[in-house]
Amino acid sequence: MVKDERMSYRITDLEVNDRPRERLAKYGPQSLSNAELLAILLRVGMKGENAVQLGQRLLADFGGLRGLQQASIEDVMRKKGLGPAKAAQVLAAIELGRRIKLETVEEKAAIHSPADAAALVEYEMSAFPQEHLWIILLDTRNRLIAIERLYQGTLNASTVRIGELFRAAIQKNAAALIIVHNHPSGDPSPSPEDVNLTRSAVQAGKMLDIDVLDHLVIGRGKHVSLKERGLGFG
Repeated sequence: MVKDERMSYRITDLEVNDRPRERLAKYGPQSLSNAELLAILLRVGMKGENAVQLGQRLLADFGGLRGLQQASIEDVMRKKGLGPAKAAQVLAAIELGRRIKLETVEEKAAIHSPADAAALVEYEMSAFPQEHLWIILLDTRNRLIAIERLYQGTLNASTVRIGELFRAAIQKNAAALIIVHNHPSGDPSPSPEDVNLTRSAVQAGKMLDIDVLDHLVIGRGKHVSLKERGLGFG
């Protein structure tokens, strides 16, 4: 019998031992590759390409999971074999992962280190194609009050208004703040502009009696603390 060429290639077309859903149930989700996890979300492939192969192509086209995290639904839908429903399912799963990460970090009582502060934001900030600057507001015991998103675009000491860094801190009666911004290149090495911005913010914080505890630069999978490097905190 000749198959209809329009037929989609389903996970059930694979041998039982190769089916991602069955392997997940037997061995747990950690046993599956990224492509196999995507295949479970996609459910069906297309002519000549099963769901796992479609997942592999999607990862290759976007440069892995981080590229998918950065993609818009329109970007995903442009890929052959991906319609609105499949694209929405993939991006919804990625967003759930981001929210789980954030909830886990926010359960901590206080920020005790640069790593604690970076964990609040790096999942999301490391995916941005542009620079973003946020402020983490803390109380007198270094517990999280709020995260304020202030700037997007090219950042330096001349374009960032120092008063804006402290507006929300004053309104919310914060005792301290941490500046965080990302480097879309993935390299978190601080620039001279980053150091100048830090120095200006630290000086303003002393006048306002609001401690600037740190300035973090978020890269791809890593971060740098200007406080730890002694940059701008003199």
